[in-house]
Amino acid sequence: MREYLPLTLGDTLEDNASRFYDQPAYVMEDQLLTHGQLLTGAKKIASALEKAGVRRQDRIGIVSMNSLPFTQIMAAGQWSGIIVATVNFRLAPPEMAYIINDSSPRVLFFEAQYLPIIDQLRDQLPSVEIFVCIGDSTDWSIGFEQLLACGDDEGSTFTAREDDIACLIYTSGTTGKPKGCILGQREMRNSAQCMATETRSGPSDRILLVMPLFHIGATAMQLGTHFRGGCVVLHRQFDPGALLHSVTHDNVSILHLAPTLVQMVLDHPDIETTHFTRVHTVVYSAAAMPLPLLKRGIEKLGNIFVNLYGQTEVFSSGLLREQHRPYGTAREQQWLSSVGQPFPNTRIRIVDDNGSDCPIGEPGEIVVQSVAMARGYWNNHAATLETFRDGWCYSGDVGKFDADGMLYLIDRKKDVIISGGENIYSREVEDAVLTHPAISECAVIGLPDEKWGEAVCAVVVFKANEQPTETEIIEHTRKQIASYKKPRSVIAVDHITKMPTGKIDKKALRALLQS
Repeated sequence: MREYLPLTLGDTLEDNASRFYDQPAYVMEDQLLTHGQLLTGAKKIASALEKAGVRRQDRIGIVSMNSLPFTQIMAAGQWSGIIVATVNFRLAPPEMAYIINDSSPRVLFFEAQYLPIIDQLRDQLPSVEIFVCIGDSTDWSIGFEQLLACGDDEGSTFTAREDDIACLIYTSGTTGKPKGCILGQREMRNSAQCMATETRSGPSDRILLVMPLFHIGATAMQLGTHFRGGCVVLHRQFDPGALLHSVTHDNVSILHLAPTLVQMVLDHPDIETTHFTRVHTVVYSAAAMPLPLLKRGIEKLGNIFVNLYGQTEVFSSGLLREQHRPYGTAREQQWLSSVGQPFPNTRIRIVDDNGSDCPIGEPGEIVVQSVAMARGYWNNHAATLETFRDGWCYSGDVGKFDADGMLYLIDRKKDVIISGGENIYSREVEDAVLTHPAISECAVIGLPDEKWGEAVCAVVVFKANEQPTETEIIEHTRKQIASYKKPRSVIAVDHITKMPTGKIDKKALRALLQS
């Protein structure tokens, strides 16, 4: 054990291997990694990378779906101080190449299923000296197991320091090219402690993760569970039937889902035969939860929901389960549409375009200060200066505080619709449309309009065997909100495009409808 106060993610690995050596750190289908095995694998990978010439704070990249090798590679970086840059495996080849070249890793790990893409790109990736294929090998790459066999059990000669960068996690790129968030060892450990507290996890807990590990949401939940020695039940991807089976079969106690995934779970027929007796926490994040869906979830699963709000740059606030009161006073019921109150060691302000604090109830940009905040953007000084100012992270989200100190997320600043000189917040319109009993999903965007500048457009998915008219939906919405906010058009689709995090991809939606 190290002789100083644990302040790195590597110390969490060491601590868990010392206290919970034979207890599972990861369970995936019929495979299992104990905390002891996770540390040993991390050390061997770090040792093998050092022998290949990689040093502390060099970068390695990874293109992979959720897998046990993915977790070992991440752990190797956490223990050694090598920076891990994750890549969204759903991206098109040119988009992958952009992120890989931006992070300039010396070693690139990739799953065998992406071999044709990486082969196509490898001549365009000048920084990559070694390609490591998970599940296969070629004449130009080595196999993951082959690399692992080259490592020594004692690990590399260098280890992580608290001031080190831990990883580069790229934003979703909803308003431009993805930006690599610089997340440090100290900050990510503070984030892990915060997540452990908010989910109330301990050594006997098992969290089910279906979101991709290349994204901050799943990574933060994993780190939070391991912070107290718990276990991660890992799925390759989301499948509502598989999730419900795993809840019982794998003794799951914590779930982490985007609101759209909550709806798919609640709609699945196996929900009626699944026992949730051990589940004490359902974390929902990544997007706002429509009130009808949240109330339905509480009625079905109990008062075990926790709302966590944040972004890759910084985690900000949470609505505790005790604050979920669907049958409380009118004031308490209003809290259900909030994202709660700032986390400990976090400050939140609402500011206007001049940077001045807005009064209670007045919308403005959400700015956050936290011990777990990103340090900036990799290779993007201009964006860093724009987002991180005077120790505060300017979120790009529009929100407001109420008199109880509850934070309400109103919209993305760039998604605000300006129609006839009035600011219209898309979430407010979406919530109103979703109160229509025939609609299961809704995304509201602004489309160019010669008269109004922008016109409100609601893109909706109907429930089975339902087909209301455009006029019916518009009139229903007009009864919920001011007339000038109602949709001027309604477009019905079979599904609404989403990003891997579960967020609606409004950038893609606008491009589709404006093409």
